[in-house]
Amino acid sequence: MPALAITAHTATTALGRGLAAQVEALRARRGGLRPNDFGADPLPAWIGRVDGLEDGALPAEFAQWDCRNNRLAWMALQHDGLMDAVASVRARHGAERVAVVIGTSTSSIGASEEAYARLQPGTDGVPAFPADLARPIVHTPHSLGDFVQAATGLRGPCITVATACSSSAKVFAQAARLIHAGLVDAALVGGVDTLCGSVLFGFNSLGLVSANPCRPFDRDRDGLSLGEAGGFAVLERAQAGAGGLQLRGYGESSDAHHMSAPHPDGLGATLAMRDALARAGIAPVEVGYLNLHGTSTPANDAVEAAAVAALFPDTLHASSTKGWTGHTLGAAGIVESVFALIALEHGLLPGILHSEVPDPACGPQIRFDNATGADIRYAMNNSFGFGGNNAALVFGRA
Repeated sequence: MPALAITAHTATTALGRGLAAQVEALRARRGGLRPNDFGADPLPAWIGRVDGLEDGALPAEFAQWDCRNNRLAWMALQHDGLMDAVASVRARHGAERVAVVIGTSTSSIGASEEAYARLQPGTDGVPAFPADLARPIVHTPHSLGDFVQAATGLRGPCITVATACSSSAKVFAQAARLIHAGLVDAALVGGVDTLCGSVLFGFNSLGLVSANPCRPFDRDRDGLSLGEAGGFAVLERAQAGAGGLQLRGYGESSDAHHMSAPHPDGLGATLAMRDALARAGIAPVEVGYLNLHGTSTPANDAVEAAAVAALFPDTLHASSTKGWTGHTLGAAGIVESVFALIALEHGLLPGILHSEVPDPACGPQIRFDNATGADIRYAMNNSFGFGGNNAALVFGRA
């Protein structure tokens, strides 16, 4: 496929705000997980929580969208020149020619949880939301996209992708199709998900949450750690001869094997990775770094490791960074794409945090230690969602 230029990118996670905080934490192997302190009756677990979301509401002009999720979106938008890059493409192409494509899993459901917990007596005996939460927009999955479009002044197509944990990886593919079809000239892509009761207790009801910090691909891993994060990137057509970072390919699949378990042979994962490589026009041996989905659950890690070992040579450096951030669900795709871009820009190939004893079933591609000073041309990111909804992305240096 024709390459798309990535003219700005950013991420805010439990590691801190903006790219510099992510790079420093990855390099120092300083994680962002902490004992769960979220909610009135915290689940015994570890989480990746973003500090500062409770400290202030959104600016007054955005009051109707105010909630934890949109506060994180606003926070993430303020770093690494992202808003300046948006203003630049808006001026260059026109606001109507720039799409907003946003991924999320739970969007602002935390506000809905609070509204139901605080139901007030209503007319005719029907309970009603309290006045401060009687704002319909924060009780829809599209709350995030609607807010981001308002906050950036963009007026092109505005699309919410909600495919669980692959949501904000699939936004790159959606944006690429819009641009290549000529419907828009540029796109702001991203994803945001925040902690809430539905996420913490929902995943725990599936037996997927560990009481300890997650240990992806460790022999003794026993579940994931949940987190929250937000990130964005600006995409537009690459100009001939221009340098910089690029989206080179994407692959998507839906094996529909099971609602929450991966296909035992890694069918969907393999299809997504193969299609991403094919669109990029490169061979597996050319990939220098692969950010794995790597949730730290027994089944997911084993299936992904086998799929990677069957496709890539032993020389690949592959790792999961969820030990740093937690599993940020609908934001995982954008955050881990940013980590792949960090690998390209800084030559920093993250290892795996907290894991000590490799699962014997994993191939040599799975690396626990960081590699630094690596001069790589291509990096990939895997994001696999519930229902077998999978995405793989290839990034490169022009």
